[in-house]
Amino acid sequence: MNVLLVYPKLPDTFWSFTYALSFIGKKAAFPPLGLLTVAALLPEEWSKRLVDVNVNGLTDKDLQWADMVFVGGMAIQRQSAKQIIARCLAAKVTVVAGGPLFTSEPDDFGEVDHLVLDEAEQTLPAFLSDLREGLAKKIYRASGFCDLSTTPIPSWGLIKMKRYASMNIQFSRGCPFNCEFCNVTSLFGHRSRIKTPEQVTAELDRMYALGWRGSIFFVDDNFIGNRGYLKSHLLPALIEWRKTKKGCVFFTEASINLADDPELLEMMVTAGFDSVFIGIESPDEVSLTECHKTQNKNRDLLESVKIIHRAGLQVMGGFIVGFDSDRPSIFQRQIDFIQGSGIVTAMVGMLQAPPGTRLFDRLQRESRIINTFSGDNVDGTTNIIPQMGIDRLLVGYQSIMKQIYAPDNYYRRVRTLLKELRVPEINQPINLQRFLSFFRAAIRLGVLGKERLQYWRLLFWTLTRKPRQLSLAVTLSIYGHHYRKICELYILQAPGDAVLSRNRRG
Repeated sequence: MNVLLVYPKLPDTFWSFTYALSFIGKKAAFPPLGLLTVAALLPEEWSKRLVDVNVNGLTDKDLQWADMVFVGGMAIQRQSAKQIIARCLAAKVTVVAGGPLFTSEPDDFGEVDHLVLDEAEQTLPAFLSDLREGLAKKIYRASGFCDLSTTPIPSWGLIKMKRYASMNIQFSRGCPFNCEFCNVTSLFGHRSRIKTPEQVTAELDRMYALGWRGSIFFVDDNFIGNRGYLKSHLLPALIEWRKTKKGCVFFTEASINLADDPELLEMMVTAGFDSVFIGIESPDEVSLTECHKTQNKNRDLLESVKIIHRAGLQVMGGFIVGFDSDRPSIFQRQIDFIQGSGIVTAMVGMLQAPPGTRLFDRLQRESRIINTFSGDNVDGTTNIIPQMGIDRLLVGYQSIMKQIYAPDNYYRRVRTLLKELRVPEINQPINLQRFLSFFRAAIRLGVLGKERLQYWRLLFWTLTRKPRQLSLAVTLSIYGHHYRKICELYILQAPGDAVLSRNRRG
């Protein structure tokens, strides 16, 4: 059996880092961890190839080779997934699909031969068994959640690591919280299910043996969902692993209550973590109550961010506007919070309702679901009717993005961060691409860029005040270039122009 695994195109978003990748000579930010894990679950005797459309084009020759194509992806990849499926069907190749997009919206993919949904560890064995008997069904669903101790090491040999900016790994699935707009719990549950430290270090060893020496993203829904186990088992194992492994640094996603545990913060930094994404959502307590973001309430959010910075972890923040309780003042409040916090990577989006969430169910009952969920926070649209009205929401959202990613404000946040951030003890080796990125940044940002004045001011300030943070200052400057490009192309245009531009790049 010749099996082709295909990962659809990701459109330009904040997380795609499209306009930053060329500085470091990479094709994509992250490899398709889900499909690499599925590949490891398939029979060893099968011939397998993987095409990541973000790195390589899908050719007719690829489809001619394949007996079966596995497609996986997220909602934001819908358009590309549809195109890939159409090509497979035209080539008369059997299509198997799974992952969050298909699990959340199976009725939209009736053309797919087999939908293997939910967690592959649960549903793929049944599909493979039926396939051997010639009795494969249309849809496979799971009644529960898998035991992650059975999850194999992803098939890293199917990709060329050097084409990616970062590798990724998963320690846990699930989140103990119940945010109304989040589909994590509907997909993976509330209980934090975990791999053993031996599994995690075996996966790290595999990446290291293949030559990886860069950043590694722990893609957990909430890395600190089981803090006790983290502190007693995984982090000590990672600290021990790093004693003989040099060059790799980690980053992850967590909840703001990380700031409440100094021991956990210290252990994460010692284990090699240098940054963390946190869903802050809103500085407004009423909005946090509305969306059931209880872990963010009754605290000084600015101080919590600063505590994490001072521990040595850079906070990347997620923010949302468009809650029912939001008032016109929320836009300036978000700007003030972001600027004051020193959160350089501020991912701000308009509220959307993913299928399967309590928010989607509530707004559907209120006849306020109007579009397909795009999964994209930079397409200038939302799939709901907001209480404040779509026009006011869009204008306010654009005002946030215009201000926080204006060069003056952006570079001011970088300085705020560098003043607060404890200098990490982690040092990544300077490889050729990192070395060249300094020169590319000097030309593109320091000579040709609109931000050249702010860029050189930051570098001189860093050299005199925080010389050990120079590499981070350049990296954040490159990220800022990407964020501004996304804003200019897809957010700050008129709504019609933004949609047209989005369709062209799809």
